[in-house]
Amino acid sequence: MFRFFKRKSAPESASPEVQVETAPEQEATLVQPAVATAQEPQVQSVPAQDVELIAEEQPTSGWFNRLRTGLRKTGSGISGLFGGSKIDEALYEELESALIVADAGMPATTALLADLRRRVKAARAETPLQVRGLLAEALADLLKPLQKPLDIGQQRPTVLMMVGVNGAGKTTTIGKLTQHLLRADEKVLLAAGDTFRAAAREQLVAWGQRNAVQVIAQDGGDPAAVAFDAVSAGQAREMDVVIVDTAGRLPTQLHLMEELKKVKRVVAKAMEGAPHEILLVIDANNGQNALAQVRAFDDALGLTGLVLTKLDGSAKGGVIAAIARERPVPVYFIGVGEGLDDLQTFDAKAFAQALVGEG
Repeated sequence: MFRFFKRKSAPESASPEVQVETAPEQEATLVQPAVATAQEPQVQSVPAQDVELIAEEQPTSGWFNRLRTGLRKTGSGISGLFGGSKIDEALYEELESALIVADAGMPATTALLADLRRRVKAARAETPLQVRGLLAEALADLLKPLQKPLDIGQQRPTVLMMVGVNGAGKTTTIGKLTQHLLRADEKVLLAAGDTFRAAAREQLVAWGQRNAVQVIAQDGGDPAAVAFDAVSAGQAREMDVVIVDTAGRLPTQLHLMEELKKVKRVVAKAMEGAPHEILLVIDANNGQNALAQVRAFDDALGLTGLVLTKLDGSAKGGVIAAIARERPVPVYFIGVGEGLDDLQTFDAKAFAQALVGEG
């Protein structure tokens, strides 16, 4: 969900052509602001809905159905355990195995089952179906601390730094997030900070064209320079949000993790207090590896939020319980499909219901 700190009037209907700016190459040890060489581009005005300051608490039924479909393997596996007629140790043992298979991990599974036993006793539950409802409640309570809004507008521009491993869906997430912000009448500037892969730059530029927003880019060179240029341009042009893309990397690639730290430091030089949000994009299919990624990137950068992607196929989804147990970094969004509207705010109760096959 978003929390916005101002409400704007509806924008004009004009849609100027997108301009991609190429930042001048810089020395790796000296980063300077970009010098404008072209006429100041305009920001596209997008027809906006009358958005609420805080997104709705409950997801639409269509979104919940997509989420339930994405978690169908886990949901059907757990739901199938409650077809018996009695509550016994065999049921708890089967639940333990199912949660571990769903990537919840042993610590979170142990805590969940201990909580479930207490709830069953307190509610004097008599049937396995009642246990399923109590399990959904226990899981929702475990995940509830992860359900927090992404604050936009306390600082102008609000600088978001996007990080993650290769293939997690980071650039696509940026495109979808940009669309969400445009609908809320926020002016967005993108920074193509993955300067190592031409394809990554081209992909972000394509998203910029699709959303009609400006993109600061550079062929090769220093990613920190691109980030500095983008934040400086965002301040000069009075943008609302600057989103900085970065190259995908494994947490074990220590020299690349050091580069991310450099990008963070340079962004802070461009604007005091920035980056305001450091978001890790993780693939829901990575299981316990996703938890390892959260640990590594959080230790290196101090994460402020997560985006859980690819919950539209064979994802087990239980790793979110492990994250809540060990590293409760807020989950701002989850991706339930490839469409622009398939990036949705995280709802702990809906996610818990889908994971246990309820609803």
